[in-house]
Amino acid sequence: MGFYLRKSISVGPLRFNLSKSGIGVSAGVTGFRFGVGPRGNYVHMGRGGLYYRATLPPSSSPRNSPAQPPAPIAPEIPPGTHAPLEEIESADVSKIVDSSSRELLDELNRKRAKARLWPIMAIVSILVLGVGVSSNWPTWLLALFVLAGAVGTYTAHIRDALEKTVVLFYDFDSDMEAAYAQLHTAASQLASCAAAWHIEASGKVHDRKYHAGASDLVRRKNTFIRKDEPPYVKTNIETVAVDVGRQTLHFFPDRVLVYDQNGVGAVGYQELRIDVGATRFIESDSVPRDAEVVDRTWKYVNKSGGPDKRFKDNKELPVCRYEEITLSSQSGLNEVLQLSRCGFGRGLAEAVSLLGKKMPKEGACVAPAA
Repeated sequence: MGFYLRKSISVGPLRFNLSKSGIGVSAGVTGFRFGVGPRGNYVHMGRGGLYYRATLPPSSSPRNSPAQPPAPIAPEIPPGTHAPLEEIESADVSKIVDSSSRELLDELNRKRAKARLWPIMAIVSILVLGVGVSSNWPTWLLALFVLAGAVGTYTAHIRDALEKTVVLFYDFDSDMEAAYAQLHTAASQLASCAAAWHIEASGKVHDRKYHAGASDLVRRKNTFIRKDEPPYVKTNIETVAVDVGRQTLHFFPDRVLVYDQNGVGAVGYQELRIDVGATRFIESDSVPRDAEVVDRTWKYVNKSGGPDKRFKDNKELPVCRYEEITLSSQSGLNEVLQLSRCGFGRGLAEAVSLLGKKMPKEGACVAPAA
């Protein structure tokens, strides 16, 4: 007796169909079914001798879609493409000493080292007031302590100012006054640049294609050229200040005072050397409004100078022409400034040279503050 081989199997709403092409599955009700088979997807409907069958477009599954080429993998930047960045900084202020400034520096550093009393007075007043509030002292007594604490703190502040402040008086002849005015004019021109930076460190590039074709890498920080007095110094003139990292340079008529957390140093204008030059800088930040863009390059360059297409984030970078000013001395001053506009550094160098030739008529004298 033979056996019967069924061509379809029903499991709930699903019907599995076996054909020479393979196995398909359909679902639906009498007169309307939707199926998936070896020849694709289809809809079958109809009844009483009238039927309609339509093949549906294939799904966009990854199995049926054409193979996509793999995304290029950006090469890793190998180590050692540049030398370690070396700090560009001055010596400790205790070593930056001008022989003619020894007496002034001793006075400045001695007064700078004196402790301030007003913070101690303020803390003691607050503690006493806290004890009074917690002990329910009378209101009139608390008010008396508040007044006494305020008066004591203010008196200590005045005492600190007198004990720690050095007073400098300058007496100019007409030539010296004109020379110092020239320094202020040069400083105002530097301050008018849209951007100024202090170069903190620099290192040589060994493989330029990973560094936009640059020969050196630098680390820099924004700085400002401004009129400002150094702390605890009162004088009858305006002085120019420049922040250079951990130190601040204050330009006086006869010398540059160098301030940092450890004390005060000095460089006479006869010893101060200023070198000015233009440099091509590949700018990765926004270009200052007054900068001159002289060329273009790429973040990663190939041997011919074009873009290295292995890198997806290979953006075009502007090459700007900036001015660099190096301030140095044999005593250890070593600072580099970068300006977004060229042509003003030479004025500062000429003004400093002129001041070195024309010292104040009677120099600077230290007046006791107390």
